[in-house]
Amino acid sequence: MKFNQIFANEHLAGSAARLMKYLCYFAICFYVLCAVLSFMGRQTFFLHTKTGTFERAIYAEENHNPHSRSMTVSMGDDIHVWTNDTDQIDPAVQAGLSLMYAVHIIPMIFAYWFLSRVFSNINKGQIFTEQNSSYLLYYGMLQLGAAVFVPFIKLLICRVVNLASGGRMSISTGRAVLNMLIPGIAFIVAAYIIHYGVHLQDEVDHTL
Repeated sequence: MKFNQIFANEHLAGSAARLMKYLCYFAICFYVLCAVLSFMGRQTFFLHTKTGTFERAIYAEENHNPHSRSMTVSMGDDIHVWTNDTDQIDPAVQAGLSLMYAVHIIPMIFAYWFLSRVFSNINKGQIFTEQNSSYLLYYGMLQLGAAVFVPFIKLLICRVVNLASGGRMSISTGRAVLNMLIPGIAFIVAAYIIHYGVHLQDEVDHTL
């Protein structure tokens, strides 16, 4: 009981909420930076050329031999790229890689924005509100959407690129489905709990 009183108090919760709000902002900025790096051709993949196969290759380089790289991004999926007839990475392939990365992170940017709004309200002492319920619901739905639909969108982009380019690419995706699915469902349940609490509070206020 004393343990709960020490850590579950209003002052500590407000400070933690303020910290989490800024961490959400940091995550959003980080994702935006990663998107920029991807569009600059600094997204890693397995490259298959006429001279060999290279691990963690990027579009923005001439020499694909292993060496130390900085400021590169990865989606966590296994992506394989084959060069075209001139043994070059087709620009359409790079466009497809950047588009897949954008599809990968845009839901998370919006999700962290909604989560930052929740922490901002908690820091102000506004906890059981319809606004927080809505923000948590949006966060959970974005997580679910990213888990269920994004892998299929990536596969579709890959297929379109293969039809339109002289090169070829493949992607193995969907590994993090459970890691996103379970938190998404949990946040939807949390949104319902807050919504139900607000509804009960309204009933009590009207009764009084």
